[in-house]
Amino acid sequence: VQLQASGGGLVQAGGSLRLSCSASGFTLDHRDMGWFRQAPGKEREGVLCISSSGGSTYYTDSVKGRFSISRDNAKNTVYLQMNSLKPEDTAVYYCAADPLQGACTLIPGIYSTWGQGTLVTVSS
Repeated sequence: VQLQASGGGLVQAGGSLRLSCSASGFTLDHRDMGWFRQAPGKEREGVLCISSSGGSTYYTDSVKGRFSISRDNAKNTVYLQMNSLKPEDTAVYYCAADPLQGACTLIPGIYSTWGQGTLVTVSS
């Protein structure tokens, strides 16, 4: 049972990146999924989440209008599209799977399975 996050890198402010989170050993189609990030010296925070059906999503205020989340259950993958990146978006980004399904949450403690993280660095 594993999640693999990828797609991070170095980008200039105003640029875009798309992160991917793929699962192995289990399927994501009945799991709410979340993306989280942790900047140096800061606590891990929820960024976006998406319900198992894809019918509902939740955002933290700082990324509204810039980031979006999507899922392709056929590919067992969840995506995080990040546009108009800012230096304050610099962090290690993690994907996570909720053991339940329903309305997703941005509370890290709810999630039981975590990817290894991918570093996003936004230069000014």
